Amino acid sequence: MMRTIGLLGGMSWESSAEYYRLLNEETRERLGGHHCAKSILLTVDFADIEAMQREGRWDDAAHALAEAATSLERAGADMVLLCTNTMHRVADAIEAAVDVPFVHLVDATARRVAAAGITTVGLLATRFTMEMDFYRDRMRHHGVEAMVPDEPDRAIVHDVIYQELTQGRVEDSSREEYRRIIAGLARRGAQGVILGCTEITLLVGPADSPVPVFDSTRIHVETAVELALGGPA
Repeated sequence: MMRTIGLLGGMSWESSAEYYRLLNEETRERLGGHHCAKSILLTVDFADIEAMQREGRWDDAAHALAEAATSLERAGADMVLLCTNTMHRVADAIEAAVDVPFVHLVDATARRVAAAGITTVGLLATRFTMEMDFYRDRMRHHGVEAMVPDEPDRAIVHDVIYQELTQGRVEDSSREEYRRIIAGLARRGAQGVILGCTEITLLVGPADSPVPVFDSTRIHVETAVELALGGPA
């Protein structure tokens, strides 16, 4: 029997929609027929969370998301997925608030990268994820070093996410910029590249990179489905 996956979403809703789609596709691929994932989705208002990010109110964001996670648990979720890379900045507070497993995106991604024999990987994500320590430090625990683009390329990556992708815009010119930035990371020694923001997968994929691509969203979903079906986390 499949366990119920709790999805903590809304950051952005485009990201949550992608999580929901991948979750059900992965479940159907594993179980066949008309199977879909047992899940509960709770969305927060991204306008509130984005303001907390911008203003550096991470404690407020941690409190809001921890409360949302407890609501998922009360509703019957057997595990919690936070459907965003950036807000794993407050993952510890969320994990501490619930008694059910919290499926950590960075752990899942780092294990996949390490299993591929890669020790240095490029990271494309929001400015918060690229510049704060929480993501790269956790990757290092798995023996993986994450490098990020130089300025002004970090600004380009971040602005495309917030000004275009989370607004439902997918621009060819931005795809070309991302391709250029990925190629630059490869030239600097990145053996692979992590798409460390769900919305980025709407813009680029493996065909846009000269090195292997690790889609953190898909890896996160695959890890959760494995756990939900009784496998290892």
